[in-house]
Amino acid sequence: MRKAISLDAAIIVTDISKRTFWRRLNEGRIRRQVNDARGRAMLAFADLIPLLCVAVDPEDYEIFTEADAGDADAQNDLAQLFLEANRPDIAVHWLQLAVDQEHADAMHNLAKLYIKGTGVQKDENTGLMWLTKAAAFGHPIAGQQLLALTQAAKL
Repeated sequence: MRKAISLDAAIIVTDISKRTFWRRLNEGRIRRQVNDARGRAMLAFADLIPLLCVAVDPEDYEIFTEADAGDADAQNDLAQLFLEANRPDIAVHWLQLAVDQEHADAMHNLAKLYIKGTGVQKDENTGLMWLTKAAAFGHPIAGQQLLALTQAAKL
């Protein structure tokens, strides 16, 4: 398991400002790790656990580091964790990162958020766009939902 996440990811999952993080780093309350290959400032994840804005089971800690490293499955899973904790605002961020990698489950999940207006402004057209993309990438439920919509439109 990678034991660090980027400063930007830490800001998102803790709701703590960049300025506060830099102050805590300077005070030694959070340990800085070596920058990653992309040059991002990395922080010790163990120091961030008590600062997370949602309760997280220890078996889910690895999802944070994998999602921050760019794993689309982990990004989608982390979004689900934040949705279950009633933080759709944060979930949308992780879903967007996953859909940028053409992750069909994340597209389907993002479609539901837009259609319901959860964490984003309600926009059924954008929701249908993501539903269509999810179906195009082979998401079976999205495909069935689109089929039902088109059959209903024929009535």
